[in-house]
Amino acid sequence: MESILLKNGTVLDYASNTNEKLDIKIENGKIAEIGKNLESQTDEVIDCEGLYIMPGMIDIHCHLREPGFEHKETIETGSKSAVKGGFTTICPMPNTRPTPDNAETLKWIIEKAKEVNLCNILPYASVTKGEKGEELVNYKELLEAGAVRIFR
Repeated sequence: MESILLKNGTVLDYASNTNEKLDIKIENGKIAEIGKNLESQTDEVIDCEGLYIMPGMIDIHCHLREPGFEHKETIETGSKSAVKGGFTTICPMPNTRPTPDNAETLKWIIEKAKEVNLCNILPYASVTKGEKGEELVNYKELLEAGAVRIFR
């Protein structure tokens, strides 16, 4: 059993209206206890003085560029950047080539995201084929394939 004690961090949690200096005990990757001046036998103690502890953030507008523009960004490099910045969920825009305007491309993006497995990736699909603004996509097919939103 791995346990960590985060000491002296400012806990921000809007769901519980918390904004105060607290300690957090984590056991096996899950929060076991939150309180002031926790003293507990743990494998590791991390001093969080001057740091904020909050739920993971969500970026609802990012650009992963894969497939097609891997020289700019990949699902892996974008995920690494997101996690480093405190984001646990990201929603990539559909400006890739091929465009996620069909179930096959969308499923490829979802599977690649699962392989990388650094954060939750909830992809948008394009509203028109090839993002050209001429022919609408099959909304039902894309939503069933895992698009969280049809965009642009």
